[in-house]
Amino acid sequence: MISNRSFFLLLLLGFFTSPSFSQLPKNVIFILSDDHRYDFMGFTGKVPGLKTPNLDRLALEGAHFRNAFVTTALCSPSRASILTGQYAHTHTIVDNQSPAPEGLIFFPQYLQEAGYETAFFGKWHMGNDDGSPQPGFDHWVGFKGQGVYYNPTLNIDGVPKKFQDSTYITDLLTTLCIDWMKKQEADKKPFFVYLSHKAVHANFQPSKRHKDRYQHLEFQYPPSMFITATDTSRAYDKTRWPGMGNYPVNERDIPLWVRQQRYSWHGVDYMYHGTTDLDKMAINYAETLQGVDESIASVLDYLEKSGLAKETLVIYMGDNGFSFGEHGLIDKRHAYDESMRVPLLAWSPGFIKPNSKIDQMVLNIDIAPSILNLVGLKKPVQMQGESWLPLVSGKTIPWRERVFYEYYWENAFPQTPTQFAVRTSQYKFIRSQGVWDINQLYNLEADPYEVNNLIRDPAYQSIASELNSALWDWLEHTEGTFIPLKRIKSKHKDHKFNGTW
Repeated sequence: MISNRSFFLLLLLGFFTSPSFSQLPKNVIFILSDDHRYDFMGFTGKVPGLKTPNLDRLALEGAHFRNAFVTTALCSPSRASILTGQYAHTHTIVDNQSPAPEGLIFFPQYLQEAGYETAFFGKWHMGNDDGSPQPGFDHWVGFKGQGVYYNPTLNIDGVPKKFQDSTYITDLLTTLCIDWMKKQEADKKPFFVYLSHKAVHANFQPSKRHKDRYQHLEFQYPPSMFITATDTSRAYDKTRWPGMGNYPVNERDIPLWVRQQRYSWHGVDYMYHGTTDLDKMAINYAETLQGVDESIASVLDYLEKSGLAKETLVIYMGDNGFSFGEHGLIDKRHAYDESMRVPLLAWSPGFIKPNSKIDQMVLNIDIAPSILNLVGLKKPVQMQGESWLPLVSGKTIPWRERVFYEYYWENAFPQTPTQFAVRTSQYKFIRSQGVWDINQLYNLEADPYEVNNLIRDPAYQSIASELNSALWDWLEHTEGTFIPLKRIKSKHKDHKFNGTW
């Protein structure tokens, strides 16, 4: 928690200043899901047969950010970016093992000092944490690391408690969250809730009531799934593959690491060491997502019955995306849109106009300054994101024209190299660092599947040069021109070099 002296200095410096918005809600509920990709929602129409009525409701009655991205598509770095408003190379939590450095400030600490009651429920996952309470929260319900879907052990304000009888984690966290909010009603103090679900992280496990709901779902393979296939590739039912038709594919300039990853832990031909297949994964994913959708329903139902709906802003977001066969890949980490693009919805009756569509590019580092802006606090100097509150208020303001991305190589998953990328509304430039491989440039308007690499095309050299310069300017400006190495404590786990140092 920020010291009293620091808080007093912030007051003197004018840190706590109300923004000029009307009908502002006073409470905030931030709901975070895990590995939920941007288009796996019923209202997008991208997954035939998928139903998510409550995610759909958030979009219909609130705002849908149609171009939301994370700055690193990996659990811990993305979550740290949400909490700090900083890029991964700034907060230094660059992988799932990195602990939070001493003195790192999370935005709920500012809310506490502004008089908010704060509570956390669910997955923290930074630095192999044991689930213990973290700074910024008056009430804490957490679990160790990734946690489990059934019969979890939770740390409740420092005291471990084991749950039995097939208790499902998504349901349990939702119940505990609503119970806590009910206890705050008499106090009348504004509150902030961080509901952080384990779902829909692999290995996907739906609740018993949702199991087999989508067993007949015929998952349609993405168009780019077979562009890296060879004679030794796994046999898939291509009747559910739309094919590429006359779509331009630059096969020569597909990076070597993408071709090779097809046959690794995170590839469609050897996923999770061959223990599952893409169809089964997609079905389990869709069924596991149902629990999250019902969690949203429970939260909204409570707010309406308690009379708090118009006093509360609900934000829903995924911590990163997930590939289901695009480029022959599964999982996240890489800089293709399936990995770095996420769902982001905001709901607040009376404040957000129903069925609002926000097309500006927003980031996970914008969450912290947006929430602080809502409650009347200026953005702290160390935060690198911006408040999107004016965007949902219908105001026209100057906004970023490009977003930046970073991912750092991990010993546990060595097939994905360090990646830096810059994306505009039309182009994406991807640089792979530390490997002898080709970089990538895509015209996203003409090539949304990101398969026609233009990096050698003479007509696009000026664009590639400009985006490359912008990328390095960003890294230099934000002091990111270094590779944050971590001590290697384990042998390779990749199937090609398993058991070697």
